[in-house]
Amino acid sequence: MHHFLDFERPIAELEGKIEELRHLSADSGLNIAEEVGRLELRANALLLRTYARLTPWQKVMVARHPERPHCVDYIAGLITDFVPLAGDRAFAEDAAIVGGIGRFRGRSVMVIGTEKGADTEARLKRNFGMARPEGYRKARRLMRLAERFGLPLLTFVDTAGAYPGIDAEARGQSEAIARAIETCLDLRVPLVAAIIGEGGSGGAIALAAGNAVLMLEHAIYSVISPEGCASILWRDGAHAQDAAEALRLTAQELLRLGVIDRVVSEPLGGAHRAPGEAIARLGDALDDALRPLLASDGDSLRRQRRDKFLAMGTPPPPQ
Repeated sequence: MHHFLDFERPIAELEGKIEELRHLSADSGLNIAEEVGRLELRANALLLRTYARLTPWQKVMVARHPERPHCVDYIAGLITDFVPLAGDRAFAEDAAIVGGIGRFRGRSVMVIGTEKGADTEARLKRNFGMARPEGYRKARRLMRLAERFGLPLLTFVDTAGAYPGIDAEARGQSEAIARAIETCLDLRVPLVAAIIGEGGSGGAIALAAGNAVLMLEHAIYSVISPEGCASILWRDGAHAQDAAEALRLTAQELLRLGVIDRVVSEPLGGAHRAPGEAIARLGDALDDALRPLLASDGDSLRRQRRDKFLAMGTPPPPQ
């Protein structure tokens, strides 16, 4: 059974009616194809109307949808001959960050991403996609490995943020994140990042300081979660919707502000309705972004990446 979000209730009711009619026709032999067709048209029109005008808070809900494809789904769908690599060679293996070598459309690449987990067991194992310092140190190790062997780097970001626990702080969480960002900006191989769900704060940008940053249409990317922002500004998490409006966290806003480079459209009703199609669309966008970068030398790639991030937030020179 498909999981419906609160604002999708009218769509859920229509689709429920369609299912009932299908069962009825199968059981009784009645031909109600015309009625089913009419209801399907209504459901599609409602879906189109609903998703064309999602509020920032509704986008947050879609980005967090439990059935949305995760990092491991994109790797399975886009990367062949994938060989996972583990451990930071210093403290531990962090399952919140997935990494390894594989082939993307025939080309050898390094892949790194944050993985939330699809069921309770996997979420606990992956710590809900919230990495500890060893996760970011593993990411740095793999970035340098990619550079050593001249492999382009693809990253898939889907995290509420880095893990804020005492153990993570004790092992140097902020230093690990800062070093990962520094490494992203220093690499002499192409780096294409994709925000596939939640892009939460430093935990996201640690993998996303790329030559090209893509973002799925209903993903979010922000300096803090709406709930965290509300608890700081209003001392009340109930103001999360107001925070979502103020944070400018939607793909469309971030493209306008120049924080990301391209919005990748999702299937109607979000990536969770047609995961295979969403994965294929992102694959095409990654290929488009990567191709021109392959012609550049290491110094140019590094300079372009640094200039791109340094230019953010600076007003254009007067005419």
